[in-house]
Amino acid sequence: MNLNSLSKITQVIEPELEEFNKLFRNSIKSKIGIVDLITRYLLKQKGKKIRPILVLLSSKISGGINERSYRGAGLVELLHTATLVHDDVVDNAETRRYFPSINAIWKNKIAVLMGDYLLAKGLMLAIDSKDFDFLEVITQTVRRMSEGELLQISKTRKLDNDEETYFKIISDKTASLISTCCEIGARAATEDKLKIEALKQFGENLGIAFQIRDDILDYVGKSKLIGKPLGGDIREKKLTLPLIHALSKSNNFESDKILKIIKKGGKKLDIHDVIEFVKKYDGIDYSEKVSKEYAQKAINSLEIFESSEAKESLINLVEFVVNRKN
Repeated sequence: MNLNSLSKITQVIEPELEEFNKLFRNSIKSKIGIVDLITRYLLKQKGKKIRPILVLLSSKISGGINERSYRGAGLVELLHTATLVHDDVVDNAETRRYFPSINAIWKNKIAVLMGDYLLAKGLMLAIDSKDFDFLEVITQTVRRMSEGELLQISKTRKLDNDEETYFKIISDKTASLISTCCEIGARAATEDKLKIEALKQFGENLGIAFQIRDDILDYVGKSKLIGKPLGGDIREKKLTLPLIHALSKSNNFESDKILKIIKKGGKKLDIHDVIEFVKKYDGIDYSEKVSKEYAQKAINSLEIFESSEAKESLINLVEFVVNRKN
């Protein structure tokens, strides 16, 4: 993802984003030495902050950024960071954003507890300010994310994922949090139910488009750019949309052969065969088409809002997500 493009999109909220970064740094401090050491390590791993950006832009388009907007942005970023720390334990990942993962340095026990700490800090941020509507939204999100992850693990074991189940997984695992960012941003700035629902739907469709694009990059991305090896999903036995579509279009002999490769875990040469199979049956083109359809649904959700810099930034963010190379 081109950070220069992202900085253009966030120009409209630049001072507010700086304020958020300052507040976020303060919100995760701890008097416990090891906790503070790990939080400072996490802060060094500068992510793109897509989720806080969505909260702030959603507030801006709905009426204006305020103190609740900052708390909402902090809440979702803490939840997101907690899930990444836990995901690395589940996946036995050794790196995160080119840095060694928390579990690689401090082992699984500390990593799990650190994820719990970050989640608790986020919940306390909402409770201390009596943002109970945020808590209601975020609790549903945590449930959906957990169910999505468990469903994916189940399908990885059985290798029987279909398109309907794939959309259920990515809707719960990825889109739920993106949707929550937009909904919380709107709730911070307005009580207008139409605006809140429009931004909730915007986030859900954006999240689906985002995840499909991510799954496409596993087949076509350059590993240096995306920070993960090409074919990572194949190695992890994840059946994502490009492969699901290709399997549905191929004959039984070919699809059985490909599923046997995936069951084995996929060596380098085998992964090349799976990628070529997906390309042969238009898995990439089909997935790109579907990703763009969801992106358009996201843009259509913004029709109720008047033209503004914030609206333009949200539309540009959608286009940015579906065209990203990393």
